[in-house]
Amino acid sequence: MEVAVIAMYLLVITKFTIGNDMKTILLLSIMSVIFISGCTTDGRTEGMSDNAYGSSIKAPITDDTSSNIENSNYPVKPLTEQTQEPYQTQQETANDCKGTKTKFDFAPVNLEKTKVFLPLGLMTGSHVTPIDHHYFQDFDNEGYDIEIYSPGDGYITDVGHMPGAKSGEDYRVVIEHTCTISSTYIHLGTFAEKFRPYAPENYARLRIPVKAGELIGYYEKNVDYNLVDEEVTLTGFANPESYRAEPWKIHVPNTYEYFNEPVKSKLIGITLRTTEPISGKIDYDIDSKLVGNWFLEGTGGYSGESTSRTGYWLNHLAIAYDAYDPERIVFSIGNYEDQDSRQFAVKGNAPDPASIGVEDGLVKYELVEYDWYMLDGNPWDRISPANGIITKPFDIAQGVVLVQMTGPRKIKFEVFPGKTASQINGFTEGAKIYER
Repeated sequence: MEVAVIAMYLLVITKFTIGNDMKTILLLSIMSVIFISGCTTDGRTEGMSDNAYGSSIKAPITDDTSSNIENSNYPVKPLTEQTQEPYQTQQETANDCKGTKTKFDFAPVNLEKTKVFLPLGLMTGSHVTPIDHHYFQDFDNEGYDIEIYSPGDGYITDVGHMPGAKSGEDYRVVIEHTCTISSTYIHLGTFAEKFRPYAPENYARLRIPVKAGELIGYYEKNVDYNLVDEEVTLTGFANPESYRAEPWKIHVPNTYEYFNEPVKSKLIGITLRTTEPISGKIDYDIDSKLVGNWFLEGTGGYSGESTSRTGYWLNHLAIAYDAYDPERIVFSIGNYEDQDSRQFAVKGNAPDPASIGVEDGLVKYELVEYDWYMLDGNPWDRISPANGIITKPFDIAQGVVLVQMTGPRKIKFEVFPGKTASQINGFTEGAKIYER
């Protein structure tokens, strides 16, 4: 899901009429750096509406409000071509963020039009390691008409056009709420009219003020969302330096704790995870234990200095637990038989990787496929609301994994597709070394 947008430039000349005279008031030249885009999930998007809130929830701000950019006391600030830093005025500077902690009275999308809210921690496709964002979804919806809102006051600071997307569609947007808390939307389908003039063809650093509950744009079937709080550092990443390409990843908190009632309860009401932490979990590392994220030796951790390297996820390995059913052990293996990744349960759901250390030597796991089921025993279709989801493994072995911890942050690993446990006795020259 994670790809990079090559830095390009955008020149915008805006003119407007005062009286009868035409005066050029703004020359904007952006020389962009690398923009880290989010996941590329089949073009799915999602959102929230003007009248979506009942009387107990504050009404959001729509396109018709008077708090528009033109009338704001805070001008949009482009980057200088020389420094790539925002222009600074007497009214505000690049460091004019306010405060740290905050809680929101508005949901990020129209919850009345949104069917499900997926937890943190899914593993699929190019997301070999547990995913650091949520998904708002309604796959029955057609057209960009589910509203997306800013949950709190802040500034739109980063906008990136997703690779290969149509002009005017599909963006990654970052909103700074405080000096330490921000919201990120991936696959915002179209911008609200007020913000369309600022949508780049590639990437732009901006500083556009937004109000709590203000309409930002729309999604169709899916939009990704996550909060970042730099005052929160997850303890389940054994080596935070491994994530320097995506530095926000180690600062992803429990989403629900940032929303006031009744929004918090409404979010929980459409979530697909019912086990605490309900928002999900992405950090499973335990130092000197097998559980958690691993990266092929010598590849620079998650992706070195940036995720601009194509296929960086092929070097990833996660030995963790299912996002919906956290009792289920999952091996998420990048570059499995030339695929982005495959996810497997293990026969017998044991031994628990959280208990495996150097002293345990060579450990053998038999890989099996698994599926999700609702509590009534019926298969879950992956798009519908469900009050609790469990996993059920299949019986037929799909392969074997051999793994051995050779040090506190290093393992020897080999996978044998299509084999059974009785057919595999030891490592071959095809074994790989992974590290943290």
